[in-house]
Order: sequence, then C-alpha cells, then structure tokens
Amino acid sequence: MNRCLSLSEKFVQLFEEENTVKLFRKGDHLFQEATEAKELFLLLSGKVQISKVVPDGRELSLRICGKDDIIVEFSLFTGDTQYSSNAKALENGEALVMTKKRLEEMISSDSQLMMNWFQYTQLDNQKTQSKLRDLILHGKKGGVYSTLIRLSNTFGEQTEEGTLITVTLTNQEIANLCGTSREVVNRMFSDLRKKNILSIKKSQLIIHDIEYLKKEIDCENCPIEICQID
Repeated sequence: MNRCLSLSEKFVQLFEEENTVKLFRKGDHLFQEATEAKELFLLLSGKVQISKVVPDGRELSLRICGKDDIIVEFSLFTGDTQYSSNAKALENGEALVMTKKRLEEMISSDSQLMMNWFQYTQLDNQKTQSKLRDLILHGKKGGVYSTLIRLSNTFGEQTEEGTLITVTLTNQEIANLCGTSREVVNRMFSDLRKKNILSIKKSQLIIHDIEYLKKEIDCENCPIEICQID
C-alpha cells in the first residue's frame, strides 16, 4: 500500500495531464533543502529517500518513497517557499512532475480536491505521530524494530523464507531512518540474526518473525496505511 492510495484518481490525472516526465539516476537529487520549491513529483519507478541534515552534520531520513508515491516537501498557499528537505534517488527511476502553482490553482477551484488534500496531509500527521510514539516509548530498540516493521509493510514481499524487503539499504541508511548510529543497528541486527528473527541475503533483509518485533515494542497494530515507511 502507498501514500498515493489516499489521494483521489483526479490528483493522478492532474499529473498525467501535465505530461512532464523527469528521469533520474541513483544518487541524483530531485531537489535539495532550502532551495526554491516549484515542483512536486509522482513516482513512476525507482526509490527516493526524503531526508534532512541536522546541525551536527548527521543525516536524518524521514521516509523512503516508491512507485505511485507523491513527493510534496513544501507548504501550499504561502507565496514563495522552499523545500523543507532533500530528495535523493536510491535507484534509477522516473517521475511525473507538476508545478506548485498548478496544484494550488486546482485545489482552490475544486472543493472535493481540497478535502482530499486535507485527508492526505492528515494521514501524514498520523504516520509522524506513530513514529514518534515508537521512539519515545521504546528508545533505540523502538526506532530500529518499528523501522523494520514499516519497511515490511511498505516494501515487503512474502517468500518461503519470510518477508523480503525489496529495497536495498545499508545499515547506515537504516540508522538514518531510526535516528540512531550505524553501530547500534549493527549490534541489534547481530542479535536478531542469532535469534533467527532476520537474515541478510544478497544485501537484502529477510524478516523471519515479524510478530517478535511487534511484541517487543508493544505494537498497537495501527492501520496498515499508517504503519508505513513512505
């Protein structure tokens, strides 16, 4: 399930009507924090990491977007505005592009679109609150374990061995998603491998016992559309 499912088909049609496609390669930036915000993106393929750089130079990953996700990292109806984060490609891919001005015009003239946009942003708020809950109540373990659960819900593929996470991430990239260090992730993964909770095959994670992770952080079984990494 993806973020785009919370938006009406009409939003998708707006992108298609614009008919502007942006190709990107792994490592490219769709945009960078603090630059002028002019465009939003609907991913057709590839994976894109949304992140911020904190004052001490560390990178904090906010989410990972995939096919059919819409990337909007700015405020609407505020005049000139800047991107609030960075968008970096983790894989080669392509995206449909729409201007900020066009989106504002369409939302202003269509009450149903405006309502749908409010619902979409509300879902984002619920996702953020869910992530904060796991970090505050369960610390580093909550951050790492809940990230694995969210990766499973967003990019998981069921196999005979368990749930294969189809996006390839380094331990550092996972640490950035958890707001912790690579060393912490290394230690936790080592412990989980010894317990046969997860394994790594060809640089991809396989989760063998998702229920163990949920139990360890008192999972509240949030709706699947909230417990996502995107």
